Amino acid sequence: MEITPQAGGKFGVTVEGFDALTSPDADVEAVKQVVYAQKIAVLKDQKLTPQDFVALGRRFGEPEVYYQPMYHHPEAKEIFVSSNVPEDGERVGVPQTGKFWHSDYSFMPRPFSLTFIYPQVVPKKKRGTYFIDMGRAYRKLPERLKAAVAGTRARHSASRYFKIRPTDVFRPIGEVLAEIQKESPDVFHPTVVAHPVTGEEILYISEALAHELLDKTGAPLDDTVLPELFEVTGQRDLTFTHENVHLQTFEEGDLLIWDNRSLIHRALHTDKPEPAVSFRVTVMDSYRW
Repeated sequence: MEITPQAGGKFGVTVEGFDALTSPDADVEAVKQVVYAQKIAVLKDQKLTPQDFVALGRRFGEPEVYYQPMYHHPEAKEIFVSSNVPEDGERVGVPQTGKFWHSDYSFMPRPFSLTFIYPQVVPKKKRGTYFIDMGRAYRKLPERLKAAVAGTRARHSASRYFKIRPTDVFRPIGEVLAEIQKESPDVFHPTVVAHPVTGEEILYISEALAHELLDKTGAPLDDTVLPELFEVTGQRDLTFTHENVHLQTFEEGDLLIWDNRSLIHRALHTDKPEPAVSFRVTVMDSYRW
């Protein structure tokens, strides 16, 4: 196995010679540690069945089943499917997922640790995912903003970008909103968290899922602080040229693993999307905040 820095990117590594099923545990641990340190690892030349993909996730931790069944792969519920390609005339998974800055599952009490993405149908022209390293973004904050968020908590909610399901058609919107709160009530996470492996301080907010900041007493913070944080970290830059934004591209056979604690991401979609299918497995590791 060979691990090398990604050429031309802001962070991340490329991994050659890793076999998802037969590589020794020492190689799995080496990849896991490099993901914690370098944020993203791209495993090259992977050829996995859905069952193999889940087995790979299990080698890194405990795969989690997403709480909404409409995203599940028909053969392996641990796989979250993003697809705009019907199979036998039927929709599998959900199209146009992740078109906003977010960290997977931050609206739940225990967010995912690692995210695995295995593209199945790769667009020919526009392909990739945007990332922001929120540890680096926190280090670059003006001192006044660091002081403003010290000791605060952020309220995370799934309500802003909740996908309307086929069963929601014709339902009153109040019922849908009440169900969202019942299935995934708002949670509160520290605005700045320490990575349990590297110790790095991370600004743990995203424009999609963080709705407000609360001070040490639980009172709402000045409502100008959160929008300014989104602005200075690059989440409001719709040109995606901000210095914090990294575009991670991929090719057929690539499998991406990233540190879901440190990174927020946003899918690259276009007005006229090409056929695209990707499988996702999300894993809880043994570390807690």
